[in-house]
Amino acid sequence: MSEDRFPGHKILPYLLIAPSLIVIFIFLIIPFAQSVRESLYVSTPFGTRAIFVGLRNYIRLFSSLDYKSSVVTTFKFSVFVIVVGLSVSLAIAQLLNQKIRGVGFYQIALIWTYAISPTVAGVIWASMFAPATGLIPFIISKLFRGYSLNWMTNGNLALLIVSAAATWKMLGYNIVFFLAGLQNVPDEFLEAAQIDGASSWKAFWSITFPLLSPTTSFLLFVNMLYAFFQVFGLIDIMTRGGPGNATELLVYKLYRDGFIHLNTGFASAQSFVIFFVISIVAIFQLRIATRKAIYSR
Repeated sequence: MSEDRFPGHKILPYLLIAPSLIVIFIFLIIPFAQSVRESLYVSTPFGTRAIFVGLRNYIRLFSSLDYKSSVVTTFKFSVFVIVVGLSVSLAIAQLLNQKIRGVGFYQIALIWTYAISPTVAGVIWASMFAPATGLIPFIISKLFRGYSLNWMTNGNLALLIVSAAATWKMLGYNIVFFLAGLQNVPDEFLEAAQIDGASSWKAFWSITFPLLSPTTSFLLFVNMLYAFFQVFGLIDIMTRGGPGNATELLVYKLYRDGFIHLNTGFASAQSFVIFFVISIVAIFQLRIATRKAIYSR
């Protein structure tokens, strides 16, 4: 096949993909292999000596109550980010897809959230909800006299606010893709539904939403990766895993064990488990989503 596309240049296709393969090998495969190897060892705090312990780190991991608690916390956080984030994003994209005055301004205003870093998003939300100086606690104290919104001492409230901040951070990205998908829905399908007497709600669920299935499947996968791997900066700025480990997600626990407690073997075991679980879930999700997605227009 390469000879048909590149006649007289048998080596050219391999040269073209070589840089990408080299980058993947150096920055993904080698670190992953090192992480798997280190998960079988216990190292001294300064890394001067490594002792082979086999699967002891994994046994300790699955018997740890703190790790199980972190798994539950991550699950709650991910469900909130994915379900609420995609639902709100789709609703906003549907509104932006209407013919209203100033729609361009609204599109830009709602999309910019993705342009900022998780660290900046964490600073914004931490400032808004600061118990002593934040705008939100001040407004709530005025509306509900005598009530003080101190999320830094309430684990459930802290997890809710952190989840809302992470969802807000991802809204712009989701809206862009949903809006592109909505604009590709053929108008004749919706017009035919109106002629048949279908309501706007019925037309959306029967026509628009099924045709958005490829976009929804892609965003479901991206948001899952985001919820598991890309919220470290936000957590570190807002709560640092507190109060009482209530917001200690798996990625933040891995950081604590590996870089603060210097338990590299235990942290490497955690990274392998996260990678393995996410890979299985992603493969299952993509297979189901690809099978049920509607790609024809």
